[in-house]
Amino acid sequence: MKRPISQGPRPDKTSYEEWMESEGIPIVHAVGGVEDVRTLERKPWARTGGKGVFIHLQGMREGGVSGMYVMEIPPGKALEPERHLYEEMLYVLKGQGATEVWQEGEGKRSFEWGEGSLFSPPLNAWHRLYNAGREPVLLLALTTAPLVIDLFHNTEFVFGAPFAFRDRYNSEEDYFRTGRKVERQKGMTVLESNFIADLRASFMGGEDKSTDRPTKVAGGHFIGFEMSENVVTGHLSEWPVGIYHKAHYHGPGAVLLGLKSQGYVLLWPKELGTTPYQNGHSDKVIKLRWGDGAVYSPGEGWFHQHFNTGKGPARHIAFRTGGAKYRVGFHRDVGTTENIKKGGTMIEYEDEDIQIRREFEVELAAVGVPCSMPAIGASHS
Repeated sequence: MKRPISQGPRPDKTSYEEWMESEGIPIVHAVGGVEDVRTLERKPWARTGGKGVFIHLQGMREGGVSGMYVMEIPPGKALEPERHLYEEMLYVLKGQGATEVWQEGEGKRSFEWGEGSLFSPPLNAWHRLYNAGREPVLLLALTTAPLVIDLFHNTEFVFGAPFAFRDRYNSEEDYFRTGRKVERQKGMTVLESNFIADLRASFMGGEDKSTDRPTKVAGGHFIGFEMSENVVTGHLSEWPVGIYHKAHYHGPGAVLLGLKSQGYVLLWPKELGTTPYQNGHSDKVIKLRWGDGAVYSPGEGWFHQHFNTGKGPARHIAFRTGGAKYRVGFHRDVGTTENIKKGGTMIEYEDEDIQIRREFEVELAAVGVPCSMPAIGASHS
């Protein structure tokens, strides 16, 4: 039996933070992000039977909803079976394997996955993960554990409640399928799915072209996703060589993972203004290198923008809580695609700090990639 995580109040720690400490694996704290989660030190995780490391970023702490960890499964081994009352998204960073899922007293369903796969065990259903290869498997998990553990502050209940959410999973044979596309509000394309085989190769371009999103990035494409009836949702974004996103801000809790190409991210609190370099705050702008395996989470009201300095299209996935299908009370549309001059939170290219474009051009020249950004007028010449 798992004991409650707290025997009394600790005002300096949340229940989730106490639980992380009690699990006996490393906890990585960072303001902006981690440049490659695959390189983080992992230690034996007794409860799971594998190795692991927690990642606790500032934006996640402020949001109080998203939890994250990297888990390792040794070659030819399996993790311990588990179920829990928090949602969990799993992205395969390395390796291949299979997952079994079942409700108490019923038959098991299984599916195979490989590097680049994304899946989500149904809420509170039993599941077990297997490594089918000769190398360690690495998985990145995004969860709602902070919200659930802080709410109940009793892990015996979180990991031991017997209720089966039949509306989410009822032992369907075809449950772990690629899914289907649907239209949401404002013409947004969303993939309803319980399993995506490879996020790096699917759903962008050609006949499977996603929604055009030039309002956020020149030449960009976008597709949302909803998995396993979760409130944790998100989107894939892809944009061309020599291009960067417009800066914008929103509430805390969103987590972004690099999938293809390379570049960097700039982050700064909105209190520094829309032109932080011109305002004399260059030392307060965080510059984080990103590529395959990088994660970052903007803080509450932090401007952020994503730059592609690689020689191919860039792609990342963004996770957040609350979407078009299942809205939650702490999710609000704050105008991330609307001009900040008109009440939104996005800075148009012509209004951004002139140093941002100059720095990008220097970065591109260093790697021999041409700049493909649209002209922004004489004021930036």
